[in-house]
Amino acid sequence: MKIEDALSRYLTQLRADGRSEHTAGQYRRHIALLAAWLAERGRGGAVEDVDHEDLATFLASPVARTRPDGRTKRATSTNALRTSLRTFFRYAHDAGYTRSNPARLIRRALCGAPPPRSLSEEEQGRLLLALAQGKGAAAERDHALFALMLGSGIRIGSALALDVGDVDLDRGELRLRTTKGDAPTVVFLGRAVRDHLRRYIGARRVGPLFVGLRGRALCARHAARRLALWCERAGVQHAVKPHDLRHSFALRIYRSTHDLLLTQQALRHRSIASTTVYARCDEDRLREVLAQESGTPSSSAQLRKGDLPGAGRSMNARGGAQSWVGSNR
Repeated sequence: MKIEDALSRYLTQLRADGRSEHTAGQYRRHIALLAAWLAERGRGGAVEDVDHEDLATFLASPVARTRPDGRTKRATSTNALRTSLRTFFRYAHDAGYTRSNPARLIRRALCGAPPPRSLSEEEQGRLLLALAQGKGAAAERDHALFALMLGSGIRIGSALALDVGDVDLDRGELRLRTTKGDAPTVVFLGRAVRDHLRRYIGARRVGPLFVGLRGRALCARHAARRLALWCERAGVQHAVKPHDLRHSFALRIYRSTHDLLLTQQALRHRSIASTTVYARCDEDRLREVLAQESGTPSSSAQLRKGDLPGAGRSMNARGGAQSWVGSNR
């Protein structure tokens, strides 16, 4: 069986297992990259012909370690590639397409998770100001969309899948029908976001909440381009992606509460392990604490010689304690 055919069946299995299109797309790209590399080396495209040495050579090659622009990939990106190979070939072996699993020796590299990319509070303010100064229906839509994401932390896919009927302004809630893991979720809205949505929705009662061309829901790719445009107008000096707005929301919640459980609930994380990254990257809090430190223990915490355990006693040749206070020595 060819790698392409095995990949097609694997993608069908992923969809049957309820995995997201984003996850399936990543596996498709990674396995296609391997197939193209093998073809360039004159290797046949049969999945059963791939062995562990082929995979090791591939992972050590520039194709696997560099980005299209020639820069070195981050360790986390290479780990994602390793995971794709491991899961694909485990599936191929379990399905009977190969006699053995050639990816059984692949191990992920030890590396820390990178800090989440986000906007500073000043940059968030500049972005919202630039949006507020925009003119026209598209600007009003963008303002409502990005203010909602900054104010609620929902993902771009969840936001763009919203219909007007999913918004309950009286209760201050959003009903998310499209979420990571496909679990319907209710998200609470702050007063400012609620008031903004009320003005944006107006008299509408049905249809997509954020409308693109021909009355259809705005697509994620166009929303990302619009966000980049507004950030440029706001003077943000680094690249910003829609998911960065979710990170910005999470950091703002954690820094104002220092409560990981509350932050986890706000983000709807199933595991608090996913939330701890926001605690690790709060460098401003660390700077604030260290700035208040004198660098030495307080005078009340410093011990005098006589306060030490066993003070006033010396050790004899056998290691036993021997009093010297008041001795003739």
